[in-house]
Amino acid sequence: MPVLKKVLIIGGGFVGLNAAKGLGNVKGVDVTLIDRNNYHLFQPLLYQVAMAALSSAEIAVPLRSLLSRYKNIRILQGEALSLDPEKKSVTTDIGRFDYDILIIACGSRHTYFGNEKWEPHAPGLKTLEQATEIRRRVLSAFERAEAEADADKMTRHLTFVVVGGGPTGVEIAGALGELSRFTLAKDFKAIDPTLSRVILIEAGPRILPSFSKKLSQKAARDLEKLGVEIWTSRRVTDITPSSIELGEERILASTVIWAAGVQASGIEMPDQIQTGPQKKIVVEKDLSLKTHPDIFVAGDQAHFSDDSGIPLPGLAPVAQQQGEFLARLIKREIKGKPRESFHYKNRGQLATIGRSRAILDFGWIKCSGFIAWLLWAVIHIYFIIGFQNRMVVMLRWASSYLSFRKGARLVVNKTWRFYGKGNQLSENPDSRSLKPEIEGGSP
Repeated sequence: MPVLKKVLIIGGGFVGLNAAKGLGNVKGVDVTLIDRNNYHLFQPLLYQVAMAALSSAEIAVPLRSLLSRYKNIRILQGEALSLDPEKKSVTTDIGRFDYDILIIACGSRHTYFGNEKWEPHAPGLKTLEQATEIRRRVLSAFERAEAEADADKMTRHLTFVVVGGGPTGVEIAGALGELSRFTLAKDFKAIDPTLSRVILIEAGPRILPSFSKKLSQKAARDLEKLGVEIWTSRRVTDITPSSIELGEERILASTVIWAAGVQASGIEMPDQIQTGPQKKIVVEKDLSLKTHPDIFVAGDQAHFSDDSGIPLPGLAPVAQQQGEFLARLIKREIKGKPRESFHYKNRGQLATIGRSRAILDFGWIKCSGFIAWLLWAVIHIYFIIGFQNRMVVMLRWASSYLSFRKGARLVVNKTWRFYGKGNQLSENPDSRSLKPEIEGGSP
């Protein structure tokens, strides 16, 4: 009777989900997947939740429903705290779990380069909570501007700044331009949303530096058509609740969104485990740790270089392929076969600049405009999302997105409210927290 292998997966993102699927119903394998959330989030569309184009339920699916047909997979909601590689156990907030094989894929979070005090004033975009908080701030800015009599304060409310000219920043800025110039254009009486100011700030000489210069310039022109101002070679020196400073320049803005840098998130690791840039964990060619071959790290948390020596980017296709690879490796190991090295199949880069606009770089194929957007929709949604009803989801999303359908434009307050004695409305003293309620939660 073969010994049952206990596989523990920390993180239900693209790595964890695809690794679990690959090990589903495999004899001799017992899988436990732990994530702080009970859902798998399709992060590439997170910015559309933040910009009120889609609701949370359209880009997140419960992990249990995705993996319910696999009898050997146990799913738990919890947060990993620390790792003891000598005892082969992980401590979480719901208990301690032993393993034979461990896969760590906790993803990444934003970094403010030592200025963490900026976070309350400029939230990043990595979670549903952050997306709904950004949506609340953006929509509330228009509401406050509508009620404001002072012209200067009105202008401040209608000024939006996005920090970071990578794909996330470009997508947010483009969506902000469309939100103000199309979706909200006729909804207000005292203000003209089309006159809103959207500023995209990039520290480097151009936006989208990972793309070719020609595609970067095309993206910049498309953003400018949406009214987005692009400020390059500018570094942020301070952010306050009502302004952002770039050296001697100061922009009055009520809403600042951070998309400038990320670093690996995860559990507390022993000191002997080597880390690289952005606090990523250095892994071997098979994604394992050099000192502990029974531990694998993948996705945004891993520092892995391709055959040319260039570190792989934190993209969904990278995480998806690594998850599938780890499932194959574990199945081969159970059969007594030797390990293989991971090789990333580059499917190119894509970035959207609003509806029907995108840029695509497949190496030998470079294009922009509507054709690039269609290819982005097919590749980014259909082939990556992996939901059972993915075609239905894709068609419904594409139809509503192209038609400017009014999405989830709900201002969900961060405040818990309840009626106490005498029907007096009360507020939670923790209402200043940056963790708002998600759609469908308590009012």
